[in-house]
Amino acid sequence: MVFSSVEFIYFFLPLALLGHFLLPKRYKLKNLWLFVTGTVFYAFGEPKYAVLLLLCCIINYLAGLMIEKRRNDPKAKKAVLAVSLILDIGILCVFKYTAFIAEIINGIFGTSLPANIWAGASNALIGTHFSLDKIVLPIGISFFTFQSMSYTVDLYLGNISVQRSFIDFAAYVTCFPQIVAGPIVRYSEIEKSLSDRRVTAKSLSSGVSRFCRGLAKKALLANGIGRLWEEVRASDYSTLPALTAWIGIIAFTFQIYFDFSGYSDMAIGMGRMLGFEFPENFDLPYLSKSVREFWRRWHMTLGEWFKRYVYIPLGGSREGKLKTVRNLAAVWILTGLWHGASFNFLLWGIWFGLLIIAERLFLGRILEKLPGTVSWIYTMLAVIFGWVLFDTENLSAAMGYFGAMFGAGGSFFDRNTLWLVCEFSVTAALCVFFASDAPRNFRRKIDERLEKAGLKFSVFDFIEPIVSLTLLIASTAYIVNESYNPFLYFNF
Repeated sequence: MVFSSVEFIYFFLPLALLGHFLLPKRYKLKNLWLFVTGTVFYAFGEPKYAVLLLLCCIINYLAGLMIEKRRNDPKAKKAVLAVSLILDIGILCVFKYTAFIAEIINGIFGTSLPANIWAGASNALIGTHFSLDKIVLPIGISFFTFQSMSYTVDLYLGNISVQRSFIDFAAYVTCFPQIVAGPIVRYSEIEKSLSDRRVTAKSLSSGVSRFCRGLAKKALLANGIGRLWEEVRASDYSTLPALTAWIGIIAFTFQIYFDFSGYSDMAIGMGRMLGFEFPENFDLPYLSKSVREFWRRWHMTLGEWFKRYVYIPLGGSREGKLKTVRNLAAVWILTGLWHGASFNFLLWGIWFGLLIIAERLFLGRILEKLPGTVSWIYTMLAVIFGWVLFDTENLSAAMGYFGAMFGAGGSFFDRNTLWLVCEFSVTAALCVFFASDAPRNFRRKIDERLEKAGLKFSVFDFIEPIVSLTLLIASTAYIVNESYNPFLYFNF
């Protein structure tokens, strides 16, 4: 999918917001506008895949009506839920996991199974013929399928009321701020806002400020430090100096955080401009002192989704240690595969699953007794090793990169290492600062001092609009002048 952040930020977003504000205060019209703009936004780069988005809306909307109609018939209700989940997961599997399944079968049986054997349904749906190597993964497919599934499951469990308006339901699924990269919003979290929401001057100001901060995190920090990782990642790992390898993967550690948390901030900000309050998705995860804490702070909405719809239904931690281990293993295998169809992602999920199981059984008690710095170092090393699996092309490349980190390249550093340190030192320092709680603590201390001085307002209320405008101008200048502007989580 071809996606231009410049056209999105400076054309589509203002147009969508303007239309939303100009429409009469009838939420059917506003939701229709959300549905239309969300679908257009999704179709912007690859129009044919908008069919999948609409199909997902139709499947889960109709399933919701049928579940409600059969509310007093448990078997029929369960059958409807099962069919809807099979269809949702089936769409996800056809487009995301076909090649991976074919690779596994070929590896086991020594066959040459064509990777597009399961693509017939998608060919019929899209109306085109293509082989798998030409299939483009629909942008954000894991996000909108999980979001849609949460509606039918919650309705089946009786946690929400049925949505009888297709437009209102489709507005929830296709809401453009978070459709392609989260946060994953459950229907219950915006159910009331779909029919009754207000945009006040305060919420609009807060939304604009949050959007500008997110844009700056994405454009200035993620893109800035990401260029370092791209250079190291393209190197020959067999001769890569150890220090360069560590610098590179640490750069990616910051890139993926500021990329994804930046987009989440942008989505939350846009949501506030439209009258929605989306859930938080990050809470300074690189301050964590255990892997379990890290995953309570990173991609929080995905963790909540797996907890509600996989871990707890399997029994959670209620049925003894053995089944708790089984349930955690299932969650983390699925978490790895959710992120991508490859052995790298599978091992990435298994890696974190093993660490979390170990912390649950015995390691957590040890970490609590250790100095906080030691626990933090352990956590960051675990996360960094995980990112190597996450963003190398295959297992061979991952093993090669691990080797380089531990000296297989034959040297500790070279001239290029020193150049990278000099070139990116300022960006790296900013990344460290904004990934910490220093900005939050600084603001709190200033407010406390002003309060002690008898002032009943925060100086940041006056500074924030200036800061937001400055960040918007700086981010715009970067985006216009630089061609490197990936959105990493759009791929999931």
